[in-house]
Order: sequence, then structure tokens, then C-alpha cells
Amino acid sequence: MRAKYINPFTDFGFKKIFGEEASKPLLIDFLNALLPLTNKIISLNFKNTEQLGQTDADRKAIYDIYCENEKGEKFIVELQKAKQNYFKERTIYYSTFPIREQAEKGEWNYKLKAVYCVGILDFTFDDYENEPEKNEVVHTIKLKNQHGKVFYDKLTYIYLEMPNFKHTESDLKTRLDKWLYFIKYLEDFQSIPTIFSDEVFTQAFEKAELAKYGQAELDNYENSLKIYRDLKGVIETAFDEGRLEAKLEVAKSAKQMGLSTADIMKLTGLSENEIDSL
Repeated sequence: MRAKYINPFTDFGFKKIFGEEASKPLLIDFLNALLPLTNKIISLNFKNTEQLGQTDADRKAIYDIYCENEKGEKFIVELQKAKQNYFKERTIYYSTFPIREQAEKGEWNYKLKAVYCVGILDFTFDDYENEPEKNEVVHTIKLKNQHGKVFYDKLTYIYLEMPNFKHTESDLKTRLDKWLYFIKYLEDFQSIPTIFSDEVFTQAFEKAELAKYGQAELDNYENSLKIYRDLKGVIETAFDEGRLEAKLEVAKSAKQMGLSTADIMKLTGLSENEIDSL
């Protein structure tokens, strides 16, 4: 049966639902459902997703979505389709850019705005020590001291392990449950489940409906879907083996499929120079 809605795990689908100007109400609702904020987000401003180092020789950071709210708090939202060696380290590195950009010239008191890094993962980590932790969907990480007390509360990492989300429609209790159900099963829906009756989700389904797209958007989506399907298995194999040669083969295939250097960097963890030299 032909899909009625887009696959949100494709680059096209993810940015269509959460990364466009018209999608801001959806992104705000999702972040408010996910983040432990005292005050709800009222508005967001999209920022440049490509962050440059201090010199030309420094490595770049390229985000899927980068935005800030009305209080100047920063939000990085990343979709990760396959395992990547040192993915956690990459997330930590990415978080340094919105911290560093807050520096003011001259006299400055180092007062920082909060930074939130959200990773929506189409895989699970394999380094947990107990069964309950292995099966959790939401993993929230903060800087803590040796007693488990939060040392600094303005830097938060949240990873959503989507394969662990196994709720049925009758199990959905919270707003976040609804969003995770929407993201995981969107491509499978042939009609809108009754639980998604409010305005935000109505808008989300409208943006995701393939019948509403012109031919150019449909072509872009089909290309994005093909890349997602073709590369997912290859990438996971390469990173399970952890070989540079395998990563280079993935990068070559991605270049032949027409992916941008920025996207290949995200997929493989290779540098721009390594990719350009292929």
C-alpha cells in the first residue's frame, strides 16, 4: 500500500515537519512536551545551522535544526538515522558552539543562556549496564557532581531512542507520548488516529501529507527516502565494524547519490577534507 504521509526519519521529512518557518508551532509544541522547562516556550527564531570554527582550519558543526527562544535559550535538534562512532562526543562538541557564540567582546560576566541538545535516534545505544535503562526511550543528561547533584543546570542533553518506543494508541498518556507515536508511525498511517484531534497535530498531518506536494517536492522526498533506505543498513554495518575503510565506502556511495558534503559529514563523522578527497 502506497504511503499517504512522509517518513519523518528522512532529512526531507524531518525538516518539513519541524524545520520550516510554517512548522514553528509544531516544533514549539514538541519541545515544550519534551523539555523540563519552568516556563513554556512561546516563540522560536531559527538560526544558521552551519557553525564555523574560530579559524578556517577548525572543524565545522552542521545541525539539522538550530533555534533560540524568546529568552535567548538555544536548542539544537538532531535526527540521527544510524549508529555513529563517538556520536555522544559529537553531541558534546556541537554544544560548544552555542555556548561560545554567547561570548561578548570586552568586559563580560560570563553569564550564559541555557543550551539544550535533543537527539532523535533511529537506533539504541549499546553501553547500558541494566535492563531498565536499556529499554528507556528518553535519556536526560546533565552535569552532576559525585553525589548526583546537578552542578550546572544550563546544559542539557536529551536522547530519544525511538526503537524503544513501543506504545500502542491506547497506551498514550502524555503529550510527549503522542509526539513519539506520531514520529515513529507517521509513514504507516492511512488516516489520522482519533487521538490526534487538536489543531497542532492536524497541522502536522497536513504538512506530512504527500498529496499536498508539488512534483518538485515529491521528487526531493523520493530522493531523500531512497537515500535513507539505501544508506541505513550500510552505515550501521560500517560503524559496527568501526573501520575507516568502511566509512570511506559509505561516503563514496553517498557522494554518488548526490548527498551534500555537510550531510555526508553527519552520516560518517569524516572531515570535509577526507570527503572532498574521495
